[in-house]
Amino acid sequence: MSWDALWVSTGVVTLAEMGDKTQLLAFILAARFKKPVPIILGILLATLVNHGLAGALGSWITSVLSPVVLRWVLGLSFIAMAAWTLIPDKIEEEETQIAQRWGVFGATLITFFLAEMGDKTQIATVAMAAHYATPILVVIGTTMGMLIADVPAVFVGDKLTDKIPMRLVHGVAAAIFATLGVATLMGAGADLGL
Repeated sequence: MSWDALWVSTGVVTLAEMGDKTQLLAFILAARFKKPVPIILGILLATLVNHGLAGALGSWITSVLSPVVLRWVLGLSFIAMAAWTLIPDKIEEEETQIAQRWGVFGATLITFFLAEMGDKTQIATVAMAAHYATPILVVIGTTMGMLIADVPAVFVGDKLTDKIPMRLVHGVAAAIFATLGVATLMGAGADLGL
């Protein structure tokens, strides 16, 4: 069992989530409802379900693609995520309107689940689950990364974003994704005799 899967997925998602739309959503929900416990529980459950599905998809992908094709797909995916990480997210207003109908926990669960659909951290979870072939550790790691980034947002709100150099954080996350991509591609190139 590779513990690297846990630590890398935790670190990458923590950095990638800084300034992400789900972190902004945590700020908004915390400011609106001032009930941190149901918000945090909603974030946890939404992330476990969303990233659990992504981890299962990553595991399935390894069973249908040859190792060479998989390495190229993963390598290019990591490099694309590096570029995507450098693009700032904005929160969509309709993602916060659900809160008025479902209560604090339900609103957080639904909006976080929907906000993560197709988000870079969900795509990263798919790629890392396929790369490390230990989807459970990856899902635990990506969930921990989400909580590390989003729970402080629930408690300290906008004050935190003023103190953290988001451009630097996004640059570090992008560099990690790019490094994973290049390393993966180098392994693919070796198999092809390049």
